[in-house]
Amino acid sequence: MAEKPHINLVFIGHVDHGKSTTVGRLMFETGALPEQELRKLKEEAKEKGKVGFEFAYVMDKVKEERERGLTIDLSYQKFDTNKHYFTIIDAPGHQDFIKNMITGTSQADAGVLVVAASEGVMAQTKEHAYLAKVLGVNQLIVAVNKMDAANYDEAKYKDIKEKVGKLLSGVGYDISKIKFVPISALKGDNVTKESENMGWYKGPTLLKALDELDAPEKPTDLPMRMPVQDVYTIKGIGTVPVGRVETGVMKVGQQLISMPSGKTGELKSIEMHHEQMQQATPGDNVGINIRGIGKQDIKRGDCLGESKNPPTVAKEFTGRIIVLNHPSVMTAGYCPVFHVNTAQVSCKIKKITKKLDPKTGQVLEENPDFVKNGESAEIVVEPLRPLCIEKQSDIPQMAKFAIRDMGKTVAAGMCIDLVKKD
Repeated sequence: MAEKPHINLVFIGHVDHGKSTTVGRLMFETGALPEQELRKLKEEAKEKGKVGFEFAYVMDKVKEERERGLTIDLSYQKFDTNKHYFTIIDAPGHQDFIKNMITGTSQADAGVLVVAASEGVMAQTKEHAYLAKVLGVNQLIVAVNKMDAANYDEAKYKDIKEKVGKLLSGVGYDISKIKFVPISALKGDNVTKESENMGWYKGPTLLKALDELDAPEKPTDLPMRMPVQDVYTIKGIGTVPVGRVETGVMKVGQQLISMPSGKTGELKSIEMHHEQMQQATPGDNVGINIRGIGKQDIKRGDCLGESKNPPTVAKEFTGRIIVLNHPSVMTAGYCPVFHVNTAQVSCKIKKITKKLDPKTGQVLEENPDFVKNGESAEIVVEPLRPLCIEKQSDIPQMAKFAIRDMGKTVAAGMCIDLVKKD
């Protein structure tokens, strides 16, 4: 049996609009969450005085799993449809969403924007919609949730559909390509089974809409890039860098180069899930061994590529950012930490060249003195030590970054231009 195409799916939307419950319901009804597991969660929900929250706990459980375990076991978050298999990138909180979306470990191919029928468009609905667009989530489904609380009223659904439609087209989505599905995640209407309460709706269930998404083409024709997540020393093998191939194809026998060190060597072996492989493609998490590259030559945050097309080390780069959560304002001279793929490097913002309209990308002001929360800008950035990053137009998978300071993600963005380091 051929493997089904894989889609990374992110659930976004305002807090309390029912993202976790929608995910839990979906997983339960597609068989990814066993009955006895749900029973346990139901009891837990009851004990905590939160009846009806059992589905939401599915994802919360994963969160503590993640905080506890070093190896992130995503098995809870996989589910199958007839055509695809999905990995859910859970983004309960705003910050988690941005971090998950940007650090490159899980780039979303598609998103489900959950909007509660009872409340409609809220602050985070707007912010998440814009972020999804900026971060390249091009396929979107809108789940209008909590229809049970709106008495399954068609007029209420239409009103929300219109408002969300306006918001999304304002951010740059093509509305004709977006499916809207009225659901009740709590009661199970239109999640995987057609609802008897909404005879007026003739479209697909949420599950069916997910099945109609397009799985992304693997970016195998781009130059090979593997950001290094960790480096192990294994008896009998030697130095083993591990990471996820983001683009291109990695093959045994290739001449590889590790940047920024510039060390080269021949790729001797590739291992995935304890099996030897001859090649690895985008999305594969692998451990590899390279003749001639030792522990001292390579570390987390470095990037591997083919010697004939090495990863780019930037002397400076231009980023397009959106400021999400900064305690005051961002100005030239500011030195936060940039997270690019697996690298974390302090960088200096040399200048802010333009302030942009966050919804349309139009220039609002040239050379502004500062940018603050909710604003978008173009900035020129100087890494304080060597950093591998690529231009969005060349290798989009290697262009995203998050800006963190004081334990928070203060901004997010992508590299649109760069000056190479000699």
